[in-house]
Amino acid sequence: MVVKSHKIHDAEMVEALKEARQKIFTEIRKVIIGQDQVIEELLISLLARGHCLLIGVPGLAKTLLISTLAKVLRLKFNRIQFTPDLMPSDITGTEIIEDDHSTGKKVFKFVKGPVFANIVLADEINRTPPKTQAALLQAMQEHEVTAAGTTYKLKEPFFVLATQNPIEQEGTYPLPEAQLDRFMFNLWVDYPSEQEEIQIVQYTTSAYSGQPQVVLDAEDITAFQDLVRRVPVATNVVDFAVKLVRMTRPNFDHSPKFVKDWIAWGAGPRASQYLILGAKTRCILDGRPTPEIEDIRAVAKPVLRHRLVTNFNAEAEGVDTIEIIERLLEKV
Repeated sequence: MVVKSHKIHDAEMVEALKEARQKIFTEIRKVIIGQDQVIEELLISLLARGHCLLIGVPGLAKTLLISTLAKVLRLKFNRIQFTPDLMPSDITGTEIIEDDHSTGKKVFKFVKGPVFANIVLADEINRTPPKTQAALLQAMQEHEVTAAGTTYKLKEPFFVLATQNPIEQEGTYPLPEAQLDRFMFNLWVDYPSEQEEIQIVQYTTSAYSGQPQVVLDAEDITAFQDLVRRVPVATNVVDFAVKLVRMTRPNFDHSPKFVKDWIAWGAGPRASQYLILGAKTRCILDGRPTPEIEDIRAVAKPVLRHRLVTNFNAEAEGVDTIEIIERLLEKV
């Protein structure tokens, strides 16, 4: 273990995390070119004990990014390819009958599914029916799996990343808003810049392959997750987060006219919680002891993007949730 985080004071832990963050970026850059903001937001979500929904077209190295992050943090990584015929037991695990050689009788044995990992990548989660989606979402919420009346705890840290492909919507089962709300962040993985794409092509078509080194381990991550909860937050920062979220609700008296015109449903209290947790995590990753309003602004888009339900007026006028969030941030 690189950082003996459980044996040092909070101020020293903040400094240790700041140093670890730089090392994590250095190691990931051996394999991944660009995507710095996505990496930053993945780290924030992991340390805040949240989960992420990643949206991006195929071929943008989403799987490679997640598996590289798992290597750098020495966390067990499993990838589940979601398909229309995937069953809940394919995720959580199943019971099999085997012989007990000591008694000669047949007994049931639980074989753990791929959800028993620290980082689980649910690839194309919208390709599987709601019953199978629910099996993963229960594990995300409870950090445990129940099979045949027995409950199995998942090892900490437990971090789920679900991907959705925005361009292929035929034969898909979009996640309902109530289930989308369980994801802390909604991250859009965009195309690389021209210079980054040149580097990617040069790197991936050569004989060289980078070998990232371990920076932290599961024990460190759990200790830093506990540290996030201990970070103090000023009252004005909490007030700003709550006011921002309340202004997304069209039935709120102080909501601006464009919210009443374009939004059918605003964000719930979980958005306020995640704004604060995201801000707290962002500040200690920067080596600062307490978050500021600027930290709330920085995490507002990934927290709110999937929690606002626009109406027909917004669709007709070509307005998306990002534009609404940007206008709200100017307003508050």
